[in-house]
Amino acid sequence: MVRILISIVLFSLLCSAHAQQSRYGPNDTLVVPYLVYNGDTMTYAQLDMVMVYGNLSGKDRNARKQWTRLRNAVYVTYPYAKKAGYIINDVNAQLTRMQDARARKKYLSSREKELKKEFTEPLTALSVYQGKVLMKLINRETSNNCYTIIKEYRGGFSARFWQTLAWIFGSSLKQEYDPNGEDAEMEAIVQEVARMYGHAE
Repeated sequence: MVRILISIVLFSLLCSAHAQQSRYGPNDTLVVPYLVYNGDTMTYAQLDMVMVYGNLSGKDRNARKQWTRLRNAVYVTYPYAKKAGYIINDVNAQLTRMQDARARKKYLSSREKELKKEFTEPLTALSVYQGKVLMKLINRETSNNCYTIIKEYRGGFSARFWQTLAWIFGSSLKQEYDPNGEDAEMEAIVQEVARMYGHAE
């Protein structure tokens, strides 16, 4: 009887020692991370981030190229449009307080010299496409198209001359800015650039 008890104790100790050495058997429960979602406990694992790329169609590649071109043009021209809008709106405000034609002419001449000095060099470096985008953005900032602005300050002849020149290059001084229509994509980019410059709009 004692021999049987000793055998049972030795067997139990051996089993315990084996269990300590191999902590988990093939059918044991494994310790895993878990989370509780809507009252349900479930395991989870955090996977490494992977980047998935697809092949763009020719149409998608062209759309991406056009968008990148527009975005670059907006980034280049936005500061000029913002400043031009400020100056034109300021000039309009000053002119409303001037009744004398000679004083108005003198004031416009001085502001024109100031504008030429500041903008001539950078604006001549713009491409035709960037010029089109700039005219759209000036319309956005002033609510007037470039034809109207030139006609008001320089007269109808100058406005028609520059409109003809713009037409030769496939553009128009009379183009309007439509943020909810054809210029919606441009407006989204403008908002992005405005946030970058700290101009909340």
